[in-house]
Amino acid sequence: MDVWLVIALILTLMVIILLIKGLMIVQQSEAVVIERLGSYHLTLQPGINWIIPFVDQPRSIKMRRYQVINNEQVAVVVEETRIDRRETVLDFPGQAVITGDNVSVTVNGALYFQVIDPERAVYQAENLVQAIEILAKTSLRSEVGKMELDKLFESRQEINDKLQIVMDEAGNKWGVKVTRVEIQDITIPREVEDAMRKQMAAERERRALVLQASGEREAAIARAQGEKESNILVAEGEKTAAILRAEGEREAINQILAAGQNQIDAQLVIGYLLGLEYLKTLPEIAKEGDRVFLPFESSSILGAVGSLQQLMNPANKA
Repeated sequence: MDVWLVIALILTLMVIILLIKGLMIVQQSEAVVIERLGSYHLTLQPGINWIIPFVDQPRSIKMRRYQVINNEQVAVVVEETRIDRRETVLDFPGQAVITGDNVSVTVNGALYFQVIDPERAVYQAENLVQAIEILAKTSLRSEVGKMELDKLFESRQEINDKLQIVMDEAGNKWGVKVTRVEIQDITIPREVEDAMRKQMAAERERRALVLQASGEREAAIARAQGEKESNILVAEGEKTAAILRAEGEREAINQILAAGQNQIDAQLVIGYLLGLEYLKTLPEIAKEGDRVFLPFESSSILGAVGSLQQLMNPANKA
């Protein structure tokens, strides 16, 4: 009886040990790949799971992590049985890249990925993080090598989008979803930076000169347009004044002819009017100096004035 009791206790103890050994609690956002006798069996989900001890074994996955040792970022490869399914950031160190115009730059990037299929992540890549990092670096060199330095700074988003497409295609095979890729920093050589600074200063100076020249050209056009409009207005005024003067002189001639009852020669009337205009200008001429020299033709004009007055006196009396 005692022997059977001992055997029962031993069997009970073994069952309890097997239950404890086979009990596996998986945390939220984690997954565990289980192999049975060396082949894939199942993937444990978050919660309480039970496996057969010594028959079912969790398969480890190699992950490359970066640790800061002595102020330096050092890559360390670790083996883990629990696969983290949260979004993970991979901040790989700066890489030397040659641009399309043969300028060596250092590009530092960050990559965000998430394990969506733990089975593929374990069996399709020997070192998942290392595979993702190498592919990201290779794709980055390829995309940057197609661009010139000037375009590189303004095309970060374009590079990020292209890298994400390439990484996402490869990630599907590895059971990884690449959510986004970001270029953090682009470092260029000092001499290239100085040359770019001088080029930018020259470009700003050129734009200032272009703006100044454009302003001067517009001002000159505006002045010319104003002078043109002013000349047009002056010419129109002179034209109107000449027309008015001609009309006034014609009316004066008509009045004189009417006063003379059409017995006065029209040429004589015109000479009379010219003589009056001439007499009006004499005071202005006298202002020029003490002595005034009159042309010879002035006597004939003044004679016409006198003769017309003599003709007009009888007409007025009549």
